[in-house]
Amino acid sequence: MRRWRTGAILVEPLQAIFPGKVERAYPLRGAKIKVFMRETKQSSRVSKFKSSRSLGLEHFETLELLEPYLASMLRLNNISLTQFKNYYNRPIGFSEKIIGISGRNGIGKTNLLDAIHYLCFTKSYFTRLDGNNIMFGHDGFRLEGEFELCDKHETAICVLRETGKKEFSIDGYPYEKFSRHIGHYPCVIIAPDDIQIITGSSEERRRFIDRLLSQLDTDYLQHLINYNKVLQQRNSLLRSFAETGNKDSSLLSVLDEQLIKPGEQIFEKRRDFLVAFLPSVKLMYNEIAKQFENINFFYHSELLQASFSELLKINQPKDLVAMRTINGVHKDDLEFNLNEQAFKNIASQGQRKSLLFALKLAEMEVLKKEKGFAPLLLLDDVFEKLDEQRISNLLQHVCVENDGQVFITDTNEERLNQHLEGLSIPYQIINL
Repeated sequence: MRRWRTGAILVEPLQAIFPGKVERAYPLRGAKIKVFMRETKQSSRVSKFKSSRSLGLEHFETLELLEPYLASMLRLNNISLTQFKNYYNRPIGFSEKIIGISGRNGIGKTNLLDAIHYLCFTKSYFTRLDGNNIMFGHDGFRLEGEFELCDKHETAICVLRETGKKEFSIDGYPYEKFSRHIGHYPCVIIAPDDIQIITGSSEERRRFIDRLLSQLDTDYLQHLINYNKVLQQRNSLLRSFAETGNKDSSLLSVLDEQLIKPGEQIFEKRRDFLVAFLPSVKLMYNEIAKQFENINFFYHSELLQASFSELLKINQPKDLVAMRTINGVHKDDLEFNLNEQAFKNIASQGQRKSLLFALKLAEMEVLKKEKGFAPLLLLDDVFEKLDEQRISNLLQHVCVENDGQVFITDTNEERLNQHLEGLSIPYQIINL
């Protein structure tokens, strides 16, 4: 099924059918559009709404004219959660592009978003251990989602067995390697703890880059998996040298060679990607802030100064003392500056959130560009401690200007309704 792109641009092709009568229009589910008509009374010269109606593709003589207004889409139509966190057995349907999820703290809003994340990444966003997501007192869990991807319906199922074995399948076909699923349902999530990308350790920023690139480039993800595996082996060997007093230089050289190739590939892909990505983050930041601020970003990697093989050779004595690998792409970092000072030291809370949104929305845009359709966007409790102007700017960008499906949680149903109602586009509210 084809769907309309979002935006007032839809008025243009409709004028060919109703010259001068279309006031505004917005997309409905499927290839339909809601059209508001107007009439003008000659006596008063006052234009007013006359009626609204739904139109489908059959009203247009040629689809070629409409191609710019039609889009490939990724939609999650429904999800079923069984023994997942606080959900015993709960099916939930999603009928619109914009989904508001309300309820008190602890009711399961974030857990619902995490279940969606599971179906996109085969794992939780909030915990590394699958067992932590099992409902208390039960064994295992099951998640099932019905997706619509580029006119094709798919059923994704994730099961954690009582034995601890995890299984993931699409339309009944299981993955032998979960990594092959990454990027199939592209997804961006913004959660309160993500502020650590701005204020936390370099590990948080590397994780952000890795999540993004892994959805775009399967080779990058495989290089990352190989690198981390060999890095753990090398660090384990270095510890054994200290514990036993026996140094096997030949084995260390073998691991060095195995580490160099994926490490250099990761470095090159990060460097090349960030050259284009970081300027787009800067533009997005100033757009959200609605004013120019002197913000700059820098990519730091030791591989910018020397080859990985040289670094490993030069720093081997230090590695032996530290009992770990102290150089490599696992030490890369992003530096954020505001007015030539460290951003996290001087930025206000609003500025920090603006930068977080800029990073995530730039991620959303690059995924959309590379995949040909917008990713799912999960916004968890983003309204808290955010002024009205920044909320308005954010929702305008992600709900009105964005074609993708958006899930937004908030403890305050009235506030959620108020903000979504102001967008003048269809939305659904789920009260847990």
